[in-house]
Amino acid sequence: MKLTAKQKLFADEYIKSGNATQSAIKAGYSVKSAHQSATKNMQKASVKSYIDGKMAEIESHKVADAKEVLQYLTRVLRGEETEEIPDSVDGGTIKRPPLIKDRTAAAREIMKRYPLDDPMVAAQLKKLQAEADTAIWKRDELTGKNDTGDKTVLIDDIGGIDDGNDKA
Repeated sequence: MKLTAKQKLFADEYIKSGNATQSAIKAGYSVKSAHQSATKNMQKASVKSYIDGKMAEIESHKVADAKEVLQYLTRVLRGEETEEIPDSVDGGTIKRPPLIKDRTAAAREIMKRYPLDDPMVAAQLKKLQAEADTAIWKRDELTGKNDTGDKTVLIDDIGGIDDGNDKA
């Protein structure tokens, strides 16, 4: 059943305000009978259906779907997204690409959505993790956080050096 112009205007106003009586007044119903008109309109299946449909449409635009989230995560992973950070020199902002840890987190989130039984995917994920771990180690080395005096830590952590003493 189609809505009259007045019912449609009432429904549109109701969607904006959530107040049925005020919506009836704005739609052109009499101030004296606005409450009754609003109640009758809200009981009509066609009006309720119209309002529900519009509300669902509004909500679907507010909430990101899975495809949109994956596209965003992919842009982060590829370094295409930028983040504005304060510039302490001139007081403005600087746009910078995501840090490696952010890119790694995006890769992990993407990989959660795909099966890891594919050997190629598993190898790519392992490579990404190794690159991220290496970058973190290099950062810590440059800042002195790795200053343990033992330079074999990284080599041991990534598989060590074959010294020929492997026991099979």
